[in-house]
Amino acid sequence: MSEYFSYCTYVESEGERLFTMVFLPSREGKFPAIIYRTPYADGEEFLTDAELMEDFVKNHRGGLDSGYAFIYQHCRGRGKSSGDFIPYLHEREDTKALYQWIREQDFYDGNLFLTGGSYTSSVHFAAAPFDEDIKGAVLCIQDCERYNINYRNGIAKTGMHLKWYTENYKKKSRRKTVFDEKYLMTRPFSDFCKVALGEEVESKTEYLFHPDKNDPFWQTRNGGGDAHEAVKHANIPILIITGAFDIYGKIHDMWRGMDEETKSKSALIVHPNCHRIYGEDYHELFPCGDVKANFGGDQTWFDHILYGKPLSYETGKVTYYSLFENRWKTDDYIQPEKELTFTLGEGEKSYCYDPLNPARFKGGLTNGWDGSDWQYAPNSRPDIISVYTEDFAEDTVIKGKMKARLTVKSDCEDTGFYMRISIRKPEGDFGLRDDITKISNFNPDYMPGEEAEVQFSFDDISFMVKKGEALRIDISSSCFPTFLPHTNFRGEFAAQTETRVAKNTLFLDKSSITVFTE
Repeated sequence: MSEYFSYCTYVESEGERLFTMVFLPSREGKFPAIIYRTPYADGEEFLTDAELMEDFVKNHRGGLDSGYAFIYQHCRGRGKSSGDFIPYLHEREDTKALYQWIREQDFYDGNLFLTGGSYTSSVHFAAAPFDEDIKGAVLCIQDCERYNINYRNGIAKTGMHLKWYTENYKKKSRRKTVFDEKYLMTRPFSDFCKVALGEEVESKTEYLFHPDKNDPFWQTRNGGGDAHEAVKHANIPILIITGAFDIYGKIHDMWRGMDEETKSKSALIVHPNCHRIYGEDYHELFPCGDVKANFGGDQTWFDHILYGKPLSYETGKVTYYSLFENRWKTDDYIQPEKELTFTLGEGEKSYCYDPLNPARFKGGLTNGWDGSDWQYAPNSRPDIISVYTEDFAEDTVIKGKMKARLTVKSDCEDTGFYMRISIRKPEGDFGLRDDITKISNFNPDYMPGEEAEVQFSFDDISFMVKKGEALRIDISSSCFPTFLPHTNFRGEFAAQTETRVAKNTLFLDKSSITVFTE
């Protein structure tokens, strides 16, 4: 530690004291500052300042030797910071307070760089638009649109803002709070916070009454309006890293939403793993999939911005790992025009869907924490219908957003439909993508017994289907605990007090899946 100048202090924000560590290079002078704010400081309040600083320096010697200052801060109510941690509620004020504090320090040279992944990216999204002295960022595995974190097509996701929220809400003062799946069966669901947390949390409960992505609520402060389109007109170089099986499946859309000037100086890297920035989850399936090993880390990006050092990947492009083709590619990631459409079978099949006994699948894909996995046997339950496409006649690379349509009917005025796509390999079926919707999204006045068409659009992916392999399609009405089970009643889900069993029917010969190939 003697070769670096390091100290701990507290930055004031709205009356709270936020624990902050500062690390400076050994030489005197002014330095560009790299900022990292985190709520994941559990247990760090029990370590001495010296212990914390020593551990940090071990992992950041390269950056310090290269002339960067590092500022590391515990979010409000976590680690050694005071207050209560209520996800997202105070991040705009606290992050801006840290930015301003840095600007007042003698060591600061006028160049701020932001870094983070998952929630630690959210703290920077919440401070948008980015100030002039923010010169670049590495913001990973996080969508800046709060709706996408909470819902998919009006169906509530459980992993992030239910399970994660429960386990992190006021964590410093409520250490024994443990999530239980039974909380997801709360009726009415507007009582979720009372049941799971033992108290009402207005800022959270409000989310439950806004399942429509076009609802103006998602432009308000509590709906994530502070982070809405945070990167669209950022006009700074941003490195975005995500995984093929990351829980935030809409990051490709965030990239597409950037204006051309911002995109031209930025880059998107898509690795073949789960909710991580660096490292590998599927070593044997997808070799050489680690981002840092192939392209360098955060400092590589900041050195490129500050000193013009070359990158091993292109800006303005998407660098992505093509699954089962097992190689990295770089291009504009435009959806191919060539289509392959497969009818899902013949005749019709019916099943009973009970919201109190929902279907389960292995792997959360891009909507749950646990990435992908080898699937259960086809037709593993009476309420899961499994079909396969015909075998592929040649090696085929599929890219972009696969789509599907189902012709269905139900004896209820509304119900859910879920679809999962897997690839059939010699060793089993490996999950790729899923989507969920409800009849009322397409026919708000649906009458029981009528035929209706529901449509699916799956998150971006690139993968190869080899000659003789096929795609497997599982169809059900639920996927628990990734999504909350539809009650089979139409109307405001959060206010519903009961469920009922639905008889749902699929018209397979009127249903299809479409993929796009290079």
